[in-house]
Order: sequence, then C-alpha cells, then structure tokens
Amino acid sequence: MDPGVHVTVEDVQIGATDTDKGGSQLHLTRTGPRTEYGSRVQGTSGCVTDGECHRVFDFDKDLVLHRRKTLPYHANGMTVWAYDATGTELLTKTYYSVGGGFVVDEDAVGADRIKLDDTALKYPFRTGDELLRLTKETGLSISALMLENERAWRTEEEIRSGLLDIWRVMQACVSRGMSREGILPGGLRVRRRAAVSARQLRAEGDPLARSMEWITLYAMAVNEENAAGGRVVTAPTNGAAGIIPAVLHYYINFVPGADEDGVVRFLLAAGAIGMLFKENASISGAEVGCQGEVGSACSMAAGALAEVLGGSPEQVENAAEIGMEHNLGLTCDPVGGLVQIPCIERNGMAAVKAVTAARMAMRGDGTHKVSLDKVIKTMKDTGADMSVKYKETARGGLQRDVAQLGSALDWGSRGRRFKSCRPDSYESQVRAGFGGIRNRPLIILGDQLGTGVLERGQRVMTIGLGRERGARSTLRWAESAAPAAVILCTCGCG
Repeated sequence: MDPGVHVTVEDVQIGATDTDKGGSQLHLTRTGPRTEYGSRVQGTSGCVTDGECHRVFDFDKDLVLHRRKTLPYHANGMTVWAYDATGTELLTKTYYSVGGGFVVDEDAVGADRIKLDDTALKYPFRTGDELLRLTKETGLSISALMLENERAWRTEEEIRSGLLDIWRVMQACVSRGMSREGILPGGLRVRRRAAVSARQLRAEGDPLARSMEWITLYAMAVNEENAAGGRVVTAPTNGAAGIIPAVLHYYINFVPGADEDGVVRFLLAAGAIGMLFKENASISGAEVGCQGEVGSACSMAAGALAEVLGGSPEQVENAAEIGMEHNLGLTCDPVGGLVQIPCIERNGMAAVKAVTAARMAMRGDGTHKVSLDKVIKTMKDTGADMSVKYKETARGGLQRDVAQLGSALDWGSRGRRFKSCRPDSYESQVRAGFGGIRNRPLIILGDQLGTGVLERGQRVMTIGLGRERGARSTLRWAESAAPAAVILCTCGCG
C-alpha cells in the first residue's frame, strides 16, 4: 500500500506526518499477495477507528491494472467496487485524476474543473495580457498585485506566514534529499545521487563557480525525495516539484541581498504565472504531456526569479514565456511508470533552464515577439495533438524503448539464479525480485528454456533463445504481448 493511501485512510494532516514512518501510523502485514491493514493507534484523533481495525486486501484479486485499456474520459482513471460480506455489490464509482490536484467522478465529467470563486478580488485577471495591463494601471509589481488579491481571503501576516511555511518545507525537502542515500523504491533500482553530489560539491569549494551544478543538485534532491515517498511541495505537480525549490534556493544562496521578503515575492509571482496555466491550459502530464508539468514549473520559476531580481512586469512575463517556449512538446514517458527516469534529471535540467530564461529576460527591456498567452495556447494545442502514448501512460518513448528491455538485461547481468526451473517458481521469484509486478503476465527468456505460447489467462511464458537466435530481437517481439516484464536469464536458468 502506498504511504499516500495510508494518510488518506487515516485522515491525517499532511504537514503533521512523519515521512520516516511512511507518512502514517497504519500497520500492514504482507503475506504473499495479501496485505492486512488497519489502524492500531488507540484514541488518536483523525484515525478511522480508536480500536483495532483489520482489512484484507488481495492484490492479485482486488487490484486489476489495465495496460492497454482506458476509461472513456481520461487516461488516469479508476473504477472502485464495494461489496458486503455476502458478495453483494454496494457501490460502484469511477474517478479520474485529471492533474493539478483535481479528482473528479463520472458525474463531473465534462464540467469545468476550476470553479470560479465568487470572492471579489481587487485586481482580477485571467490572462497574461490582463495581468500586464493591471500592473501598468496600478504601478504595482506582479507580486504586489497578487498580494492585494490574496488579501481578499486572509491578512497580509497570514499570507506571509503561509508562504514562509511552504518555503521551510522546501528547505527541509532539499536538506533531506541531500543527506539520504540508497536505492529508490519501485523496481528500477535507481540509485540516489544527490547526497554524493552534495559532498563532492562541498569538497570542491567556491560554490559561486559551480552555481549551475548546485541548482541541478537542489532539484534532484527534491525529486529523489518525491520518488522515495518523502514530503514535497506540489509546485505545480509532484513530478515537477524540484524546479521551483531549486531556483528559490539559487536565489537565497547565490543572489546578493536575498531575504525572506524576496521569498514571499518569489512565491507570489510564481503563483500568478501558475494560475494562468491552470486557467488557460493544463498542468497535467496525462492531459498535455510533461510540457504541462515541467514546462509550467520552469515558466513559473523563471518569472518568479526575474521578479526578485528586480525585473519589470514585462521582463517577468518575458522570462515566463521563455521558460515555457523551450519546453514545448515535452513528452511524459516515465520508465516503468515511476517518477524517476527521466523525471529526476529532467527537473534539474529545467531548473537550470529557468535561471537562464530569467537572466535572458533581464538583459532585455521586456519587449518580445511571442507573448506568454500565446505560448500557453500553443502548449495546450500541442498537448491536444500529442499521442496518448506520450501522456503519462507508460506506453511510448523511453518507457517503450528502455524500460522492459533494460530490466530484462539487468536481471541477467546481475547473475541471478532461479532456485527452480518450473514456471510457477520463475513467477514467484521474478515478481519478488522486481516488486510491484502483480497482474500482468511475465515472459522469461533463457538459453536453455523450452518454448511456449502466451495464452489468455496464462501468467508465465518461457521462450528458449538458443545460441543462434538474437536475444534483442526476441525481446522486442516478446514485448508486443504487453507483459509486466521481460526477463532475460542467461545465468543458469535452465
């Protein structure tokens, strides 16, 4: 069970959770494919129960993952069935996670996901052009104008306190990411690199000479934490959570005169830009590809940095436009469906790109050919034209060409040996070794294995490669069956 699910089940305040304990005090007992879970916290407010509550969840029976089948409205969909003890269906509901923190059920399909608040704002705007017009009319900076609007809901002291709380979470996340080592969960065996890089950079001295490397490090530290189930700030999504914290750390550590007032102004300006993307396009990788996640975050960070560097509203808008323009067409194709490859490095690259965009804009006077509104529209149109394979479905791009082939070759190269040559033994050992592989079939290739045909309902197929056959071509053929993994065993399977 995912730590986020634990928190949801127990209805715990996110900011109060201990991420070292998986974000929850939910206890689990795993026996094979079955997990028993329940709260054992006596008398704790916010828990589902004050006593002991146990449920049994059978992953193989109760969780069905469809690789090629999608629900009608959105790629990220889930249908939930609830049954009583006699097996009678009590409820069926379909939910869609449509990005940006929005989850809708089938009743809300087609409805506007952003419900306009009827609170009267002092300076309402919905486009970049409207925002620039208001700054000209009032003489306010973008962050100052946003502050005036935010005061419709809370006091300036509350706004400042809330934004600095967000900043402290970002700082803690970067610090934690730069101190943790090991292998990230999920089965790809991706090694955490931020801690090692931080030690190397500290030993090399003169951080000013290596500022770009530090920015990359900050972003990767955050996204390694995200991949490990740590606490991050969704900015504007978890997959792109490293970019804004990295650029904000750059401001604090490398810009003379940086202070907490600048942090507040940075976050206000970033929020103004992010709102334009949410209102006029999308920040969902499943809807417009990674350009909507990393691209939007890069744009927000670039504009916010220009704001605290003393840029005019026109320069801020220009920086945001540059940040988005050079992420147009970016696909979302995470290897293995995990937010690790290429996502961790991609955040580091985008953070550097955001700083470059801000610096470029600051060298100009704010006049430019392509407006932020136009590039946002282009991003939305590009996302609409993009194949669904490249929208967070793990069906194309790097996922298709790297994931299964890489896992297969990695398995064989590590000298793993199966304890038994029976297919049922292969299955249990491979699923245990790769983790998270439950419902889709496995294909196992080996020099001394027999041949087989993958039939409906069959969970394992073994294919003999033979010395004369090309392993790589056979792997590609095997992948056409859409298995959970293709395992190449060249180390004594037969």
